[in-house]
Amino acid sequence: MQSPAPAGPTDPQQQGELVVDVVGGVSAPLGIAIPVMPTAEIANTPAGRTDVLGQQLAQIVTGDLRNSGLFKPLDSGVKPIPYPEVTAPTFDYWGPAGASALVQGFIRANGDGTLTVGCYLYDVFSRRELARQGFVVAPADWRRAGHKCADMVYSKLTGEGPYFDSRVAYVSETGPKGKRIKRLALMDQDGENHTFLTNGQAIALTPRFSPDQRAIVYMSYLDDRPAIYVYDVASKRQRLLVPNTNLTFAPRVSPDGRWVLFSMAIGGNTDVYRVALGGGTPQRLTDSPGIDTGGTYSPDGGRIVFESDRSGTQQLYVMNADGSQQQRISFGSGRYATPVWSPRGNLIAFTKLGGSFRIGVMSPAGGNEQLLTDGAQDEGPSWSPNGRVLMFFRSTSGGSGRANLWSVDLTGVNLRRVPTPLDGSDPGWGPLRP
Repeated sequence: MQSPAPAGPTDPQQQGELVVDVVGGVSAPLGIAIPVMPTAEIANTPAGRTDVLGQQLAQIVTGDLRNSGLFKPLDSGVKPIPYPEVTAPTFDYWGPAGASALVQGFIRANGDGTLTVGCYLYDVFSRRELARQGFVVAPADWRRAGHKCADMVYSKLTGEGPYFDSRVAYVSETGPKGKRIKRLALMDQDGENHTFLTNGQAIALTPRFSPDQRAIVYMSYLDDRPAIYVYDVASKRQRLLVPNTNLTFAPRVSPDGRWVLFSMAIGGNTDVYRVALGGGTPQRLTDSPGIDTGGTYSPDGGRIVFESDRSGTQQLYVMNADGSQQQRISFGSGRYATPVWSPRGNLIAFTKLGGSFRIGVMSPAGGNEQLLTDGAQDEGPSWSPNGRVLMFFRSTSGGSGRANLWSVDLTGVNLRRVPTPLDGSDPGWGPLRP
């Protein structure tokens, strides 16, 4: 995806720019207007007519910003704008309409079959342009331009990293609780562009992206024996990673893409291992009685967090990437599982077990524990690319055993369900798309 700047003047950054309070969360969302993106000339494209795409692009930006919990897009008073007004806003209209910020853009069909989408962010009260960005995309990637526009607005006004132009691999579920069909599925972070990766003939669990997003590692019951497979996204082919003479599960790829961290059970004892992504001989990293599992790397690849019952109950431990200096970091009441290191490196997310299952975070040293959800059975957290949001799955009790994907930000306030065509579990949120 190319990103040329749209034509027109750009104001330099100045003091006193409009900002969004990311600590307060939904307590004070910023009013923002996102009118339909006009087109200079209506044209038919493989993705649809450019005037219709302009409406849909505005809807994508609106949905992304609203779902963040930090913005309040105007539902009324959003007037259509003519093409020349994209770079010359009528600020006198938008302030009284309730907007502190304004996002305007355009879409244009190019002679080579591509689309150009321009995106501009304005401060309504200071009457200044704050940021601009443009994208030349293939018709099949038009939605990504909307997500990237929303990322530009979000990052400029919050100071946080972007995360909307990303995808989620997860397990799509259907059928009764005792005989669930579990397929690998892939979608954009907003639930769109959904596709199934496996046919459901074998149970699939715990999909996780490689850093370059070319592969997804996961556990499958293919051939009726749990083992780790690598799914090639481009070729849609899969290969066995570790010979399935022993039970292998819980795979995670290292930040440099070289290693897959996983658990293997031998003779009633489970330890954390690593193996090259291309395959080879596994190397054991833990060697304690009981169950060591669920390992994930720190962003720099230097350390690993994992869970172990070596103390008598499930607890969280941290060790160096070579398995040395293993130390316990969880000391609260209850049990801890499914630890995941934040992309920022400052937090570890986990599932807290004790009467109910809840999603929480703590520092890598084990302090500042905070629970973010209060569901009966919330588990399996996965971080957004910017480390601001967690996606997890929430299950219901009883015979139906339904499961759905949810997300929550670090304030613990902006909790929302993520739409999927069927039930969903085991989310693996991928990095920003290139």
